[in-house]
Amino acid sequence: MKILKASMALVLLMMLMPMISNAQGPVTTLEFPNAAKALDVVQKYTKALQAGDVATMNAQLAPGAMIHGLGGGMDSLTVAQHREYYTNSTNQYKHTLSNELYLPVKVTNNWNEGEWVFSWGVNTIQDKKTGKTIPVPYHTAGRVENGKIVSLRYWYDMWNIMESQGFEVKPPSK
Repeated sequence: MKILKASMALVLLMMLMPMISNAQGPVTTLEFPNAAKALDVVQKYTKALQAGDVATMNAQLAPGAMIHGLGGGMDSLTVAQHREYYTNSTNQYKHTLSNELYLPVKVTNNWNEGEWVFSWGVNTIQDKKTGKTIPVPYHTAGRVENGKIVSLRYWYDMWNIMESQGFEVKPPSK
């Protein structure tokens, strides 16, 4: 009888295992049908930045896209504000990207569901008047839908920018 109960418990457990293992949380996939297109859109955006071509940058954005993190804060820019921001930036500075790395990722069953392209690199910004350069390590995460960027988040090293403007970080006085 004990063997029968143990066997039945084992069978029940084996029957439930697929249900338990199928109750998954977030899933990320590196290979998905739109990966190449998503990657192309984000790379076209970054190549346009290097060329100072704000119109082509904005053409990669969906009409209602939101851009977060430019200016170092928790700010959000609309497509029109993005155009203004980068028109001012490319008029004053030349942007040269290097050490670029791109990773398309599809996320399902999570709050950030969608097709994303993550990128990392260094944006060397050169002041067009003075020739002074500032290397700025960066990371972006762009969510792509229907061949357009609908959300773009920037993270970059503000320390280099602030230091180039003469700011100093001093330890607190004792």
